[in-house]
Amino acid sequence: MRSELVIEGEGFQWDCTERTRVMGVLNVTPDSFHDGGRYWDPYSAVRHGQRLADEGADIIDVGGESTRPGAKPVDLEEELRRVIPVIERLKDRIEQPVSIDTRKAEVAHRAVRAGARMVNDVSGLTADPGMIEAVASARVPVVIMHAAGTPEDMQRNPGYRDTVGEIVDWLGARIEHAVAHGVRRSQIIIDPGIGFGKRLSDNLLLIRSLASFKKLKRPILIGPSRKSFIGRVLDTEKDDRMEGTAAAVALSVANGAGIVRVHDVREMGRVVRMTDAICGARQEQTPVEMRQE
Repeated sequence: MRSELVIEGEGFQWDCTERTRVMGVLNVTPDSFHDGGRYWDPYSAVRHGQRLADEGADIIDVGGESTRPGAKPVDLEEELRRVIPVIERLKDRIEQPVSIDTRKAEVAHRAVRAGARMVNDVSGLTADPGMIEAVASARVPVVIMHAAGTPEDMQRNPGYRDTVGEIVDWLGARIEHAVAHGVRRSQIIIDPGIGFGKRLSDNLLLIRSLASFKKLKRPILIGPSRKSFIGRVLDTEKDDRMEGTAAAVALSVANGAGIVRVHDVREMGRVVRMTDAICGARQEQTPVEMRQE
């Protein structure tokens, strides 16, 4: 029987029931919360993308606009200037697919033409009216993420009556809306949006309750890597959140994540493989002739 959790893309088909995939983060921005400015020029960005691929990333997610809390929007031409040269160079240097992290339909369209094979939209296809048509016509996998508000205002007093239920329902509605407008169901990935318009308790609850999203019958992506909720629990700065990220990644995988989006691919890739192994463990049967009476 065909799995409902298959992602179909150009040159790849992933069954997320087989193993968890790792998405490596490549921010070509001056102001992203963790690595802003580190890979600002295309050459250093491409080198880092190659490094992430060598460390075991299954996909590289290239973003040219910071979506950290309080971030200001970037205009279209500047975002294109940041990401298109990186995608064009990187896709010829690695075997893994490249994803474009954007809220703009034109950036998604141009990125796919440049070689991107997935779109990751943190607005859940709501920021740009043309985004649904862009991903439908491109026939590439798309991540639909939940975010309450925009990066500029999403952390100004977010609140929910039923955090998990409301986000499950919202994502379910966005899936049906996208399918009705031409996006293939088999190319939709969902993301509950850790850190995007969420309180500390919401983030922790979403990870603990991630299995609730399985009812939507689409692969789940989650991105807890080095985020501020980890710093609040552990009282650590963004460069000292490796162990907290590992715990969040392991529990996300155990609770049903099909893809984890991380900065530290080598380390978190090991966490993913170990967690997959534990979750997939089965009792070995002793051969009959070896059993004692």
